[in-house]
Amino acid sequence: MERAAGLEILREYPAAQLGRAACRCLRELKDEAKKHAASNAASATQADEIARRAAALNEAATSPPTKPDPSDWRSFFGSLLGRDYISARNATIEFAAKHFSLRWLIWLEKRGDRLESTAVSAKLKGRRVNVGIELDDERLADAAAGEKPAVLGKPATEEEPEPKRVLLFAMPVGDEIPVALVVLDKVAEEDKRRAIARFCRSIAPQLEILRLRAEMDRRARLDEVSEKLAEGVRELDTDELWMHLARVSAELLQSERASLMTRAGEGETFCVKGSVGTAFDMRDDPAPGERVARIVFERGKPIVVRDVATTGLPPVGEERKYRSASFLSAPIWLGERQLAVINFTDKVTGMPFDRRDLDLVKAITPQLAAAIDRTQLKEKAGELEQLSVTDPLTGLLNRRYMVQRLSEEVKRSNRHGYPMAFVMLDVDHFKSYNDTFGHPAGDEALKIVASVIRDTLRDADVAVRFGGEEFAILLPQTTDAEAANIADRVRQNVASTEFPHRKVTISVGVAPCSGDVCAEMDIINAADKALYRAKAEGRDRVSIYRGEEEDVPLKG
Repeated sequence: MERAAGLEILREYPAAQLGRAACRCLRELKDEAKKHAASNAASATQADEIARRAAALNEAATSPPTKPDPSDWRSFFGSLLGRDYISARNATIEFAAKHFSLRWLIWLEKRGDRLESTAVSAKLKGRRVNVGIELDDERLADAAAGEKPAVLGKPATEEEPEPKRVLLFAMPVGDEIPVALVVLDKVAEEDKRRAIARFCRSIAPQLEILRLRAEMDRRARLDEVSEKLAEGVRELDTDELWMHLARVSAELLQSERASLMTRAGEGETFCVKGSVGTAFDMRDDPAPGERVARIVFERGKPIVVRDVATTGLPPVGEERKYRSASFLSAPIWLGERQLAVINFTDKVTGMPFDRRDLDLVKAITPQLAAAIDRTQLKEKAGELEQLSVTDPLTGLLNRRYMVQRLSEEVKRSNRHGYPMAFVMLDVDHFKSYNDTFGHPAGDEALKIVASVIRDTLRDADVAVRFGGEEFAILLPQTTDAEAANIADRVRQNVASTEFPHRKVTISVGVAPCSGDVCAEMDIINAADKALYRAKAEGRDRVSIYRGEEEDVPLKG
Protein backbone atom coordinates (compact mmCIF):
# COMPACT_ATOMS: atom_id res chain seq x y z
CA MET A 1 0.00 0.00 0.00
CA GLU A 2 2.82 2.41 0.83
CA ARG A 3 4.49 1.65 -2.48
CA ALA A 4 1.23 2.31 -4.36
CA ALA A 5 0.70 5.52 -2.43
CA GLY A 6 4.19 6.66 -3.31
CA LEU A 7 3.57 5.99 -6.97
CA GLU A 8 0.30 7.92 -6.87
CA ILE A 9 2.22 11.01 -5.82
CA LEU A 10 3.91 10.92 -9.22
CA ARG A 11 0.58 11.61 -10.88
CA GLU A 12 0.28 14.97 -9.14
CA TYR A 13 3.27 16.40 -10.98
CA PRO A 14 2.52 17.79 -14.45
CA ALA A 15 4.23 16.31 -17.46
CA ALA A 16 6.22 19.47 -18.04
CA GLN A 17 8.18 18.86 -14.84
CA LEU A 18 9.31 15.40 -15.93
CA GLY A 19 12.41 16.59 -17.75
CA ARG A 20 15.96 15.49 -18.19
CA ALA A 21 16.79 15.82 -14.53
CA ALA A 22 14.38 12.90 -14.03
CA CYS A 23 16.40 10.68 -16.32
CA ARG A 24 19.36 10.35 -13.96
CA CYS A 25 17.02 9.52 -11.08
CA LEU A 26 15.04 6.98 -13.03
CA ARG A 27 18.09 4.94 -13.88
CA GLU A 28 18.83 4.55 -10.19
CA LEU A 29 15.18 3.70 -9.54
CA LYS A 30 15.35 0.81 -11.99
CA ASP A 31 18.30 -0.71 -10.12
CA GLU A 32 16.43 -0.38 -6.86
CA ALA A 33 13.31 -2.03 -8.32
CA LYS A 34 15.36 -5.15 -9.11
CA LYS A 35 16.18 -5.51 -5.42
CA HIS A 36 12.52 -5.50 -4.41
CA ALA A 37 12.19 -9.27 -4.04
CA ALA A 38 15.04 -9.44 -1.52
CA SER A 39 13.08 -7.86 1.31
CA ASN A 40 9.53 -6.75 2.01
CA ALA A 41 10.88 -3.85 4.02
CA ALA A 42 12.69 -2.65 0.91
CA SER A 43 9.32 -2.02 -0.78
CA ALA A 44 8.33 0.71 1.65
CA THR A 45 11.78 2.29 1.44
CA GLN A 46 11.62 2.20 -2.33
CA ALA A 47 8.18 3.82 -2.38
CA ASP A 48 9.43 6.62 -0.15
CA GLU A 49 12.39 7.13 -2.45
CA ILE A 50 10.16 7.25 -5.54
CA ALA A 51 7.95 9.85 -3.87
CA ARG A 52 10.97 11.90 -2.80
CA ARG A 53 12.49 11.83 -6.25
CA ALA A 54 9.20 12.74 -7.84
CA ALA A 55 9.42 16.03 -6.01
CA ALA A 56 12.91 16.49 -7.49
CA LEU A 57 11.64 16.33 -11.07
CA ASN A 58 11.47 20.11 -11.35
CA GLU A 59 13.46 20.84 -14.46
CA ALA A 60 11.27 21.81 -17.37
CA ALA A 61 11.02 19.23 -20.13
CA THR A 62 12.05 20.05 -23.65
CA SER A 63 9.35 22.11 -25.35
CA PRO A 64 6.82 19.96 -27.17
CA PRO A 65 6.95 19.82 -30.93
CA THR A 66 4.90 22.35 -32.81
CA LYS A 67 3.14 19.83 -35.04
CA PRO A 68 0.51 18.44 -32.62
CA ASP A 69 -2.28 20.64 -31.38
CA PRO A 70 -1.24 22.09 -27.98
CA SER A 71 -4.52 21.10 -26.30
CA ASP A 72 -4.16 17.52 -27.56
CA TRP A 73 -0.58 17.50 -26.34
CA ARG A 74 -1.54 18.66 -22.85
CA SER A 75 -4.43 16.21 -22.67
CA PHE A 76 -2.27 13.30 -23.75
CA PHE A 77 0.60 14.05 -21.41
CA GLY A 78 -1.73 14.84 -18.54
CA SER A 79 -3.42 11.43 -18.75
CA LEU A 80 -0.33 9.34 -19.38
CA LEU A 81 0.70 8.65 -15.79
CA GLY A 82 -2.84 7.50 -14.99
CA ARG A 83 -2.37 4.51 -17.32
CA ASP A 84 -0.54 1.23 -16.96
CA TYR A 85 2.59 0.77 -19.05
CA ILE A 86 1.03 -1.33 -21.82
CA SER A 87 -1.85 1.08 -22.23
CA ALA A 88 0.55 4.05 -22.26
CA ARG A 89 2.75 2.36 -24.86
CA ASN A 90 -0.19 1.70 -27.17
CA ALA A 91 -1.55 5.21 -26.64
CA THR A 92 1.86 6.68 -27.51
CA ILE A 93 1.96 4.73 -30.78
CA GLU A 94 -1.54 5.91 -31.67
CA PHE A 95 -0.74 9.52 -30.72
CA ALA A 96 2.41 9.56 -32.86
CA ALA A 97 0.61 7.95 -35.80
CA LYS A 98 -2.24 10.46 -35.66
CA HIS A 99 -0.37 13.69 -35.07
CA PHE A 100 2.61 13.03 -37.32
CA SER A 101 0.55 11.39 -40.10
CA LEU A 102 2.40 8.07 -39.81
CA ARG A 103 1.09 4.58 -40.54
CA TRP A 104 3.90 2.08 -40.08
CA LEU A 105 5.30 2.22 -36.55
CA ILE A 106 7.22 -0.39 -34.54
CA TRP A 107 7.90 -0.16 -30.81
CA LEU A 108 11.24 -1.47 -29.56
CA GLU A 109 12.12 -2.33 -25.95
CA LYS A 110 15.30 -3.41 -24.23
CA ARG A 111 15.77 -7.18 -24.11
CA GLY A 112 19.21 -8.08 -22.84
CA ASP A 113 21.75 -6.23 -24.95
CA ARG A 114 19.34 -5.41 -27.78
CA LEU A 115 16.27 -3.36 -28.56
CA GLU A 116 13.61 -5.70 -29.97
CA SER A 117 10.12 -5.18 -31.37
CA THR A 118 7.25 -5.65 -28.89
CA ALA A 119 4.33 -3.69 -30.40
CA VAL A 120 3.22 -2.18 -33.71
CA SER A 121 0.75 0.36 -35.05
CA ALA A 122 -2.68 -0.64 -36.34
CA LYS A 123 -1.51 -0.92 -39.96
CA LEU A 124 1.04 -3.58 -39.01
CA LYS A 125 -1.28 -5.68 -36.83
CA GLY A 126 -1.18 -9.34 -37.83
CA ARG A 127 2.03 -8.95 -39.81
CA ARG A 128 5.26 -10.64 -38.88
CA VAL A 129 7.65 -7.98 -37.59
CA ASN A 130 11.23 -8.67 -36.56
CA VAL A 131 13.21 -5.47 -36.04
CA GLY A 132 16.06 -4.99 -33.61
CA ILE A 133 19.34 -3.20 -32.96
CA GLU A 134 22.26 -3.76 -30.62
CA LEU A 135 22.41 -1.31 -27.72
CA ASP A 136 26.08 -0.56 -28.45
CA ASP A 137 25.34 0.41 -32.05
CA GLU A 138 26.88 3.85 -32.69
CA ARG A 139 23.87 4.97 -34.73
CA LEU A 140 21.65 4.44 -31.71
CA ALA A 141 23.98 6.49 -29.53
CA ASP A 142 24.01 9.32 -32.09
CA ALA A 143 20.20 9.32 -32.22
CA ALA A 144 20.02 9.53 -28.41
CA ALA A 145 22.48 12.40 -28.25
CA GLY A 146 20.77 14.73 -30.71
CA GLU A 147 17.42 15.40 -32.31
CA LYS A 148 17.86 13.25 -35.37
CA PRO A 149 16.81 9.66 -35.92
CA ALA A 150 19.13 6.80 -36.73
CA VAL A 151 18.75 5.75 -40.34
CA LEU A 152 18.79 1.97 -40.74
CA GLY A 153 19.04 0.21 -44.08
CA LYS A 154 21.25 -0.33 -47.06
CA PRO A 155 23.34 2.54 -48.43
CA ALA A 156 22.34 4.06 -51.77
CA THR A 157 23.98 2.60 -54.88
CA GLU A 158 23.76 3.24 -58.61
CA GLU A 159 21.59 0.15 -59.00
CA GLU A 160 19.38 1.19 -56.08
CA PRO A 161 19.58 4.93 -55.54
CA GLU A 162 16.67 4.92 -53.09
CA PRO A 163 16.96 1.75 -50.99
CA LYS A 164 14.40 0.87 -48.34
CA ARG A 165 15.29 2.52 -45.07
CA VAL A 166 13.69 2.97 -41.68
CA LEU A 167 14.05 5.71 -39.09
CA LEU A 168 14.76 4.85 -35.46
CA PHE A 169 13.91 7.49 -32.85
CA ALA A 170 15.53 6.88 -29.46
CA MET A 171 13.75 7.44 -26.14
CA PRO A 172 16.71 7.95 -23.81
CA VAL A 173 16.49 8.04 -20.03
CA GLY A 174 19.79 9.32 -18.69
CA ASP A 175 22.53 7.41 -20.46
CA GLU A 176 20.30 4.42 -21.22
CA ILE A 177 17.88 3.75 -24.06
CA PRO A 178 15.17 1.39 -22.79
CA VAL A 179 12.74 2.18 -25.62
CA ALA A 180 12.79 3.35 -29.23
CA LEU A 181 10.26 4.04 -31.99
CA VAL A 182 10.86 2.81 -35.55
CA VAL A 183 9.10 4.59 -38.43
CA LEU A 184 8.75 2.76 -41.73
CA ASP A 185 7.02 5.72 -43.47
CA LYS A 186 9.09 8.04 -45.61
CA VAL A 187 9.77 11.19 -43.61
CA ALA A 188 11.79 13.51 -45.82
CA GLU A 189 11.22 16.80 -43.98
CA GLU A 190 13.91 17.58 -41.43
CA ASP A 191 11.49 19.62 -39.30
CA LYS A 192 9.14 16.66 -39.03
CA ARG A 193 11.97 14.31 -38.14
CA ARG A 194 13.13 16.75 -35.47
CA ALA A 195 9.59 17.07 -34.10
CA ILE A 196 9.21 13.28 -33.80
CA ALA A 197 12.60 13.04 -32.08
CA ARG A 198 11.66 15.75 -29.56
CA PHE A 199 8.35 14.01 -28.92
CA CYS A 200 10.14 10.72 -28.18
CA ARG A 201 12.63 12.41 -25.84
CA SER A 202 9.84 14.23 -24.00
CA ILE A 203 7.74 11.12 -23.48
CA ALA A 204 10.61 8.91 -22.30
CA PRO A 205 10.66 9.87 -18.56
CA GLN A 206 6.94 9.28 -18.14
CA LEU A 207 7.12 5.92 -19.86
CA GLU A 208 10.08 4.91 -17.71
CA ILE A 209 8.12 5.72 -14.55
CA LEU A 210 5.27 3.54 -15.79
CA ARG A 211 7.68 0.78 -16.76
CA LEU A 212 9.22 0.84 -13.28
CA ARG A 213 5.78 0.74 -11.73
CA ALA A 214 4.91 -2.29 -13.90
CA GLU A 215 8.21 -3.92 -12.99
CA MET A 216 7.51 -3.48 -9.29
CA ASP A 217 4.03 -4.95 -9.69
CA ARG A 218 5.45 -7.83 -11.69
CA ARG A 219 8.00 -8.61 -8.99
CA ALA A 220 5.31 -8.43 -6.33
CA ARG A 221 3.25 -10.94 -8.31
CA LEU A 222 6.28 -13.18 -8.70
CA ASP A 223 6.89 -13.03 -4.96
CA GLU A 224 3.31 -14.05 -4.31
CA VAL A 225 3.46 -16.87 -6.85
CA SER A 226 6.76 -18.10 -5.43
CA GLU A 227 5.19 -18.34 -1.98
CA LYS A 228 2.19 -20.22 -3.37
CA LEU A 229 4.38 -22.65 -5.29
CA ALA A 230 6.53 -23.33 -2.24
CA GLU A 231 3.44 -23.81 -0.10
CA GLY A 232 2.04 -26.35 -2.55
CA VAL A 233 5.25 -28.37 -2.65
CA ARG A 234 5.27 -28.61 1.14
CA GLU A 235 1.63 -29.40 1.76
CA LEU A 236 -0.01 -31.09 -1.22
CA ASP A 237 -0.10 -34.70 -2.32
CA THR A 238 1.28 -35.69 -5.71
CA ASP A 239 -1.95 -35.53 -7.73
CA GLU A 240 -3.03 -32.27 -6.10
CA LEU A 241 0.38 -30.72 -6.69
CA TRP A 242 0.14 -31.00 -10.48
CA MET A 243 -3.17 -29.13 -10.39
CA HIS A 244 -1.72 -26.56 -7.99
CA LEU A 245 1.21 -25.81 -10.31
CA ALA A 246 -1.13 -25.34 -13.28
CA ARG A 247 -3.53 -23.14 -11.30
CA VAL A 248 -0.86 -20.84 -9.82
CA SER A 249 0.88 -20.45 -13.20
CA ALA A 250 -2.44 -19.54 -14.83
CA GLU A 251 -3.05 -16.89 -12.17
CA LEU A 252 0.36 -15.35 -12.82
CA LEU A 253 -0.24 -15.06 -16.57
CA GLN A 254 -3.91 -14.08 -16.13
CA SER A 255 -4.79 -17.05 -18.30
CA GLU A 256 -8.18 -18.73 -18.10
CA ARG A 257 -6.74 -22.07 -19.20
CA ALA A 258 -3.47 -23.82 -18.46
CA SER A 259 -2.18 -27.38 -18.63
CA LEU A 260 0.94 -29.31 -17.67
CA MET A 261 1.98 -32.26 -19.83
CA THR A 262 4.75 -34.84 -19.52
CA ARG A 263 6.08 -37.57 -21.76
CA ALA A 264 7.60 -40.79 -20.44
CA GLY A 265 10.08 -41.37 -23.26
CA GLU A 266 11.06 -40.77 -26.87
CA GLY A 267 8.14 -41.17 -29.23
CA GLU A 268 5.64 -41.83 -26.45
CA THR A 269 2.34 -40.01 -26.07
CA PHE A 270 1.87 -37.10 -23.72
CA CYS A 271 0.06 -37.33 -20.42
CA VAL A 272 -1.97 -34.41 -19.04
CA LYS A 273 -0.88 -34.19 -15.40
CA GLY A 274 -2.80 -31.05 -14.44
CA SER A 275 -5.19 -28.68 -16.21
CA VAL A 276 -7.42 -25.79 -15.17
CA GLY A 277 -10.16 -23.78 -16.82
CA THR A 278 -10.81 -25.98 -19.85
CA ALA A 279 -14.38 -26.71 -20.84
CA PHE A 280 -13.18 -29.81 -22.69
CA ASP A 281 -12.22 -32.84 -20.56
CA MET A 282 -8.66 -33.45 -21.72
CA ARG A 283 -8.90 -37.03 -20.50
CA ASP A 284 -11.15 -37.63 -23.53
CA ASP A 285 -8.39 -36.54 -25.92
CA PRO A 286 -6.88 -39.68 -27.51
CA ALA A 287 -3.66 -37.84 -28.38
CA PRO A 288 -3.12 -34.85 -26.03
CA GLY A 289 -0.33 -32.48 -26.91
CA GLU A 290 0.14 -33.63 -30.50
CA ARG A 291 -0.65 -30.23 -32.05
CA VAL A 292 1.67 -28.00 -30.02
CA ALA A 293 3.27 -29.64 -26.97
CA ARG A 294 5.13 -32.20 -29.08
CA ILE A 295 6.68 -29.42 -31.21
CA VAL A 296 7.73 -27.49 -28.11
CA PHE A 297 9.07 -30.61 -26.40
CA GLU A 298 11.11 -31.76 -29.40
CA ARG A 299 12.51 -28.30 -30.15
CA GLY A 300 13.07 -27.49 -26.50
CA LYS A 301 12.05 -23.87 -27.11
CA PRO A 302 8.94 -21.86 -26.19
CA ILE A 303 6.30 -20.69 -28.65
CA VAL A 304 4.31 -17.46 -28.31
CA VAL A 305 1.56 -17.13 -30.93
CA ARG A 306 -0.63 -14.07 -31.37
CA ASP A 307 -2.95 -15.71 -33.90
CA VAL A 308 -3.00 -19.47 -34.46
CA ALA A 309 -4.41 -18.93 -37.96
CA THR A 310 -0.98 -17.69 -39.08
CA THR A 311 0.89 -20.82 -37.92
CA GLY A 312 -0.39 -23.49 -40.26
CA LEU A 313 -1.32 -25.70 -37.30
CA PRO A 314 -4.30 -28.03 -37.84
CA PRO A 315 -7.57 -26.60 -36.49
CA VAL A 316 -9.06 -27.80 -33.22
CA GLY A 317 -12.58 -29.04 -32.66
CA GLU A 318 -15.34 -26.65 -31.68
CA GLU A 319 -15.85 -28.58 -28.44
CA ARG A 320 -12.69 -26.93 -27.07
CA LYS A 321 -14.46 -23.54 -27.13
CA TYR A 322 -11.33 -21.36 -27.21
CA ARG A 323 -12.12 -17.66 -26.85
CA SER A 324 -8.79 -16.44 -28.21
CA ALA A 325 -6.54 -17.32 -31.13
CA SER A 326 -3.42 -16.67 -29.05
CA PHE A 327 -1.49 -19.19 -26.96
CA LEU A 328 1.82 -19.69 -25.18
CA SER A 329 3.61 -23.01 -24.75
CA ALA A 330 6.98 -23.48 -23.05
CA PRO A 331 9.24 -26.38 -22.05
CA ILE A 332 10.32 -26.79 -18.43
CA TRP A 333 13.95 -27.78 -18.02
CA LEU A 334 15.95 -28.93 -15.02
CA GLY A 335 19.60 -28.84 -16.05
CA GLU A 336 19.84 -31.00 -19.17
CA ARG A 337 16.53 -32.78 -18.51
CA GLN A 338 13.29 -31.58 -20.04
CA LEU A 339 10.58 -32.40 -17.52
CA ALA A 340 7.32 -31.07 -18.95
CA VAL A 341 5.54 -28.61 -21.21
CA ILE A 342 3.24 -25.90 -19.84
CA ASN A 343 0.52 -24.40 -22.04
CA PHE A 344 -1.61 -21.27 -21.69
CA THR A 345 -4.64 -20.06 -23.67
CA ASP A 346 -7.41 -17.46 -23.35
CA LYS A 347 -6.01 -14.45 -21.48
CA VAL A 348 -8.52 -12.87 -19.14
CA THR A 349 -7.90 -9.47 -20.77
CA GLY A 350 -8.64 -10.81 -24.24
CA MET A 351 -5.21 -9.61 -25.38
CA PRO A 352 -2.74 -11.93 -27.13
CA PHE A 353 0.20 -13.41 -25.25
CA ASP A 354 3.49 -11.59 -25.74
CA ARG A 355 7.13 -11.51 -24.74
CA ARG A 356 6.32 -10.22 -21.25
CA ASP A 357 4.19 -13.29 -20.59
CA LEU A 358 7.06 -15.47 -21.72
CA ASP A 359 9.41 -13.59 -19.40
CA LEU A 360 7.05 -14.34 -16.51
CA VAL A 361 7.03 -18.03 -17.38
CA LYS A 362 10.82 -18.04 -17.55
CA ALA A 363 10.95 -16.36 -14.15
CA ILE A 364 9.00 -19.15 -12.45
CA THR A 365 10.43 -22.03 -14.49
CA PRO A 366 13.15 -22.88 -11.91
CA GLN A 367 10.54 -23.30 -9.20
CA LEU A 368 8.23 -25.23 -11.49
CA ALA A 369 11.10 -27.50 -12.48
CA ALA A 370 12.06 -28.17 -8.86
CA ALA A 371 8.44 -28.88 -7.89
CA ILE A 372 7.87 -31.16 -10.89
CA ASP A 373 11.12 -33.02 -10.28
CA ARG A 374 10.13 -33.60 -6.68
CA THR A 375 6.66 -34.69 -7.74
CA GLN A 376 8.04 -37.16 -10.28
CA LEU A 377 10.45 -38.55 -7.71
CA LYS A 378 7.54 -39.07 -5.33
CA GLU A 379 5.60 -40.82 -8.08
CA LYS A 380 8.56 -43.06 -8.91
CA ALA A 381 9.05 -43.80 -5.24
CA GLY A 382 5.39 -44.72 -5.02
CA GLU A 383 5.76 -47.00 -8.04
CA LEU A 384 8.82 -48.66 -6.53
CA GLU A 385 7.03 -49.04 -3.23
CA GLN A 386 4.09 -50.54 -5.08
CA LEU A 387 6.40 -52.97 -6.85
CA SER A 388 7.95 -53.99 -3.54
CA VAL A 389 4.56 -55.07 -2.15
CA THR A 390 3.06 -56.51 -5.36
CA ASP A 391 3.27 -60.11 -6.55
CA PRO A 392 4.66 -59.96 -10.12
CA LEU A 393 2.83 -63.11 -11.30
CA THR A 394 -0.75 -62.46 -10.17
CA GLY A 395 -0.74 -58.67 -9.67
CA LEU A 396 -2.12 -59.12 -6.17
CA LEU A 397 -0.39 -57.62 -3.15
CA ASN A 398 2.20 -59.83 -1.47
CA ARG A 399 2.80 -61.27 1.98
CA ARG A 400 4.95 -58.32 3.05
CA TYR A 401 2.06 -55.94 2.54
CA MET A 402 -0.42 -58.23 4.29
CA VAL A 403 1.70 -58.52 7.44
CA GLN A 404 1.91 -54.71 7.67
CA ARG A 405 -1.77 -54.16 6.94
CA LEU A 406 -2.94 -56.95 9.22
CA SER A 407 -1.13 -55.41 12.16
CA GLU A 408 -2.97 -52.11 11.57
CA GLU A 409 -6.36 -53.79 11.24
CA VAL A 410 -5.89 -55.88 14.39
CA LYS A 411 -5.06 -52.75 16.39
CA ARG A 412 -8.08 -50.94 14.95
CA SER A 413 -10.35 -53.91 15.74
CA ASN A 414 -9.08 -54.16 19.32
CA ARG A 415 -9.36 -50.40 19.88
CA HIS A 416 -12.84 -49.85 18.45
CA GLY A 417 -14.36 -53.33 18.76
CA TYR A 418 -14.83 -53.70 15.01
CA PRO A 419 -15.37 -57.29 13.72
CA MET A 420 -12.70 -58.60 11.38
CA ALA A 421 -11.70 -61.90 9.77
CA PHE A 422 -8.63 -63.37 8.09
CA VAL A 423 -8.82 -66.02 5.39
CA MET A 424 -6.21 -68.47 4.09
CA LEU A 425 -6.84 -70.53 0.95
CA ASP A 426 -4.80 -73.09 -0.95
CA VAL A 427 -5.15 -74.56 -4.45
CA ASP A 428 -5.94 -78.25 -4.11
CA HIS A 429 -3.47 -80.78 -5.60
CA PHE A 430 -1.42 -77.98 -7.16
CA LYS A 431 1.82 -80.03 -7.21
CA SER A 432 0.22 -82.66 -9.42
CA TYR A 433 -1.14 -79.87 -11.68
CA ASN A 434 2.40 -78.54 -12.14
CA ASP A 435 3.90 -82.00 -12.63
CA THR A 436 1.26 -83.01 -15.18
CA PHE A 437 0.90 -79.85 -17.25
CA GLY A 438 4.14 -77.97 -16.54
CA HIS A 439 5.04 -74.87 -14.55
CA PRO A 440 3.81 -72.36 -17.19
CA ALA A 441 0.37 -74.00 -16.99
CA GLY A 442 0.58 -73.86 -13.19
CA ASP A 443 1.39 -70.15 -13.33
CA GLU A 444 -1.58 -69.56 -15.60
CA ALA A 445 -3.84 -71.41 -13.15
CA LEU A 446 -2.63 -69.21 -10.28
CA LYS A 447 -3.38 -66.11 -12.35
CA ILE A 448 -6.93 -67.33 -12.95
CA VAL A 449 -7.46 -68.08 -9.25
CA ALA A 450 -6.17 -64.58 -8.38
CA SER A 451 -8.55 -63.03 -10.91
CA VAL A 452 -11.53 -64.92 -9.46
CA ILE A 453 -10.61 -63.81 -5.92
CA ARG A 454 -10.26 -60.19 -7.03
CA ASP A 455 -13.60 -60.19 -8.85
CA THR A 456 -15.45 -61.80 -5.93
CA LEU A 457 -14.31 -59.52 -3.12
CA ARG A 458 -15.66 -56.14 -2.04
CA ASP A 459 -13.68 -52.92 -2.53
CA ALA A 460 -12.56 -52.76 1.11
CA ASP A 461 -11.31 -56.38 1.18
CA VAL A 462 -7.60 -57.07 0.64
CA ALA A 463 -6.34 -60.13 -1.26
CA VAL A 464 -2.68 -61.18 -1.40
CA ARG A 465 -0.62 -64.03 -2.73
CA PHE A 466 0.82 -65.42 0.48
CA GLY A 467 3.34 -67.72 -1.18
CA GLY A 468 3.38 -70.59 -3.69
CA GLU A 469 -0.23 -71.69 -4.25
CA GLU A 470 -1.43 -70.03 -1.03
CA PHE A 471 -3.55 -66.88 -0.97
CA ALA A 472 -4.85 -64.79 1.94
CA ILE A 473 -7.76 -62.37 2.31
CA LEU A 474 -8.24 -59.64 4.91
CA LEU A 475 -11.90 -58.82 5.59
CA PRO A 476 -12.13 -55.56 7.63
CA GLN A 477 -15.31 -54.89 9.63
CA THR A 478 -16.73 -58.30 8.70
CA THR A 479 -18.65 -60.59 11.06
CA ASP A 480 -18.08 -64.35 11.37
CA ALA A 481 -21.14 -65.17 9.29
CA GLU A 482 -20.25 -62.65 6.57
CA ALA A 483 -16.69 -63.95 6.43
CA ALA A 484 -17.94 -67.55 6.03
CA ASN A 485 -20.26 -66.50 3.19
CA ILE A 486 -17.54 -64.54 1.36
CA ALA A 487 -15.06 -67.41 1.73
CA ASP A 488 -17.53 -69.96 0.41
CA ARG A 489 -18.47 -67.64 -2.50
CA VAL A 490 -14.79 -67.49 -3.50
CA ARG A 491 -14.56 -71.30 -3.28
CA GLN A 492 -17.66 -71.78 -5.43
CA ASN A 493 -16.50 -69.27 -8.05
CA VAL A 494 -13.13 -70.97 -8.41
CA ALA A 495 -14.77 -74.39 -8.71
CA SER A 496 -17.14 -73.13 -11.43
CA THR A 497 -14.40 -71.38 -13.45
CA GLU A 498 -13.08 -73.11 -16.57
CA PHE A 499 -9.33 -73.74 -16.45
CA PRO A 500 -7.24 -74.75 -19.51
CA HIS A 501 -6.46 -78.34 -18.50
CA ARG A 502 -8.68 -79.57 -15.70
CA LYS A 503 -11.00 -78.44 -12.95
CA VAL A 504 -9.34 -76.52 -10.10
CA THR A 505 -10.65 -76.28 -6.52
CA ILE A 506 -9.46 -74.55 -3.34
CA SER A 507 -9.59 -75.23 0.37
CA VAL A 508 -10.28 -72.30 2.68
CA GLY A 509 -9.64 -71.54 6.36
CA VAL A 510 -11.34 -68.59 8.11
CA ALA A 511 -10.21 -67.05 11.43
CA PRO A 512 -12.55 -64.45 12.98
CA CYS A 513 -10.88 -61.83 15.17
CA SER A 514 -11.73 -63.01 18.69
CA GLY A 515 -10.03 -62.07 21.93
CA ASP A 516 -7.79 -65.12 22.14
CA VAL A 517 -6.57 -65.12 18.51
CA CYS A 518 -6.71 -61.44 17.47
CA ALA A 519 -3.01 -60.78 17.46
CA GLU A 520 -0.95 -60.43 14.30
CA MET A 521 0.63 -63.89 14.02
CA ASP A 522 -1.99 -65.69 16.09
CA ILE A 523 -4.75 -64.89 13.62
CA ILE A 524 -2.56 -66.08 10.73
CA ASN A 525 -1.84 -69.32 12.60
CA ALA A 526 -5.53 -69.73 13.40
CA ALA A 527 -6.54 -69.32 9.73
CA ASP A 528 -3.76 -71.73 8.69
CA LYS A 529 -5.04 -74.35 11.13
CA ALA A 530 -8.57 -73.96 9.79
CA LEU A 531 -7.18 -74.37 6.26
CA TYR A 532 -5.36 -77.58 7.29
CA ARG A 533 -8.61 -78.89 8.74
CA ALA A 534 -10.46 -78.16 5.46
CA LYS A 535 -7.86 -80.07 3.47
CA ALA A 536 -7.88 -82.95 5.95
CA GLU A 537 -11.67 -83.16 5.63
CA GLY A 538 -11.48 -83.71 1.87
CA ARG A 539 -10.59 -80.33 0.26
CA ASP A 540 -12.85 -78.00 -1.79
CA ARG A 541 -14.42 -76.70 1.40
CA VAL A 542 -14.32 -73.88 3.99
CA SER A 543 -13.40 -74.37 7.66
CA ILE A 544 -14.04 -71.77 10.40
CA TYR A 545 -11.59 -71.64 13.31
CA ARG A 546 -13.41 -71.92 16.68
CA GLY A 547 -10.56 -72.91 18.95
CA GLU A 548 -7.92 -75.64 19.12
CA GLU A 549 -10.48 -78.48 19.18
CA GLU A 550 -13.52 -76.86 17.61
CA ASP A 551 -12.76 -76.15 13.94
CA VAL A 552 -16.01 -76.17 11.97
CA PRO A 553 -15.64 -77.52 8.42
CA LEU A 554 -18.17 -76.38 5.83
CA LYS A 555 -18.46 -79.13 3.22
CA GLY A 556 -18.26 -77.89 -0.36
